[in-house]
Amino acid sequence: MNNLSLYGWNDELFQHKQSSQFKDFPHGRIAVVHKTCYEVISEDGNYQCELIGNMLYGKSTEELPCTGDWVIFQPMDTDKGLIYDLLPRQKALYRKKNDAVAERQVLAAHVDKAFIVQSLDSNFNVRRVERFAAQAMDESIEPVLILTKSDLGFDEESVSNSLKHLEDKMQIFRTSIYAPEQIESLRQFIKSGDTIVLVGSSGVGKSSLINSLCGKELLATSSISDATSKGKHTSVRREMVLLDGAGVLIDTPGVREFGLTAISSETLSSMLDISDVENTCKFEDCSHTNEPGCAVIEAVENGKIDKEQYDSYMKLRREAWHYSASEFEKRKRMKNFAKLVKGVKDAKDLGKNKQ
Repeated sequence: MNNLSLYGWNDELFQHKQSSQFKDFPHGRIAVVHKTCYEVISEDGNYQCELIGNMLYGKSTEELPCTGDWVIFQPMDTDKGLIYDLLPRQKALYRKKNDAVAERQVLAAHVDKAFIVQSLDSNFNVRRVERFAAQAMDESIEPVLILTKSDLGFDEESVSNSLKHLEDKMQIFRTSIYAPEQIESLRQFIKSGDTIVLVGSSGVGKSSLINSLCGKELLATSSISDATSKGKHTSVRREMVLLDGAGVLIDTPGVREFGLTAISSETLSSMLDISDVENTCKFEDCSHTNEPGCAVIEAVENGKIDKEQYDSYMKLRREAWHYSASEFEKRKRMKNFAKLVKGVKDAKDLGKNKQ
């Protein structure tokens, strides 16, 4: 038997289930997604489930269940089942799909906190932290920065200075799997029922961190590479594990690129300490590029706003705007195509009626 409250089940989800035509079927949470089946954790145990045809062929790739989703299913055997419905998805972490103009990939759903994992070696990059954090904050997911491998030599002053503008936006933990007190401090931060997704590049130690938090080897890890002195990438799928007495942790494969989707400019300006200054710009719709009376540009020139922060803000805003514009055009084309199909159908029906 599984206590689903430890996995995040709550009254709000229960109310959503009551609106489903399949409310009398059991519910569960997706722990792992395979190509053609889903591992579902329910009160009665774990099931290997497949989608019914209406779900498999009636939804876009983005709308299909992902790790962390809550589903309603019908058991077909002792450990097999069919998924009939997906409860409304909330607080999902997305990224722009690689090599796609306006498509996004969902990494995990019903997430409370996003652990942005970076190692204190050559992997550390504050601009990458900003990128992960912006996407999380825009979905009302709390970003938390986890700096791993603190036992390695690193320039502490340089790291601290680069993170000053983020210190009041997120919790920051320095950890090492060889420092039990640091792992325990992070463990205490995770509350019962929390859902945590770990994101970051390959080799930063996400799986090792999860194993240390759980106190046992739940996820496979690889040895340090002789060529790069970094941990080898291990995770090849998004996988959910239960942390005893606390919440659930979702491991994700390392990402080389994390493209933003439609992030609001308010989120970006707040995170990068631009918002207070931009409110004093001469024009309400100021783009902060070359307008006369732009308070942001003036603040950059006199050093009140860090030039690299400003450059990061402009880059992320352009990227988010480009995605939004591309998504609008894609929806417009789909709408026009639907009208065309309807027009052809109506013409055929009219022709039949005349006969």
